[in-house]
Amino acid sequence: MTTISDPHVPTVSAEPVEPQLLGRDASRSRLAVVVGVGLTLFAVLNATAAIYLYRGISDLRTVEGRLEELGAFEQRIFARLDTVNNGFQSRFEKLDSQLQGNFNEINGSIARLQQNPPSARDADVSGAPEPVVTTSTVAEASPDTEVAAEPAIADTPRPPKRRVAAAPPGPNPAYQRTETPDGKVYYRKIN
Repeated sequence: MTTISDPHVPTVSAEPVEPQLLGRDASRSRLAVVVGVGLTLFAVLNATAAIYLYRGISDLRTVEGRLEELGAFEQRIFARLDTVNNGFQSRFEKLDSQLQGNFNEINGSIARLQQNPPSARDADVSGAPEPVVTTSTVAEASPDTEVAAEPAIADTPRPPKRRVAAAPPGPNPAYQRTETPDGKVYYRKIN
């Protein structure tokens, strides 16, 4: 095998050689641009995160302020409820004292009715004068005094008057009445 070598022709080696696309200076400037763009994106990302973080913190502060206002609002509500409760309490106490007064008045009336016998009460109601009873000794007793000692017709107790209750209204045709064995009554609307 004969080899001819020309000194001006480059020699070919057995290993493949990759062609350089850029020179050393171009690759360094390209690397600087890529790193610069990456750092710029990183800075923009950090700025965006800082803005959202700031907004979140300001929203959190707003919510905390509203919660503090809510505590004050709750205290105002409690104060008003206490005022209303005290008002109801005083009304209930006033109603209780009125009811106690009415019960005492009723009890007093019942006691007076028990002290006055029914014959005296009926005589007062009828307007008839009370009969005069004369006392006499056994020796002086005569048929006239015995007749006067007997009760008069006006003194006899009368049966109480009965009030006639008005008839209840008729059943409503829009409702069905149901009575259970234990005595409860239910009404159901008929469609």
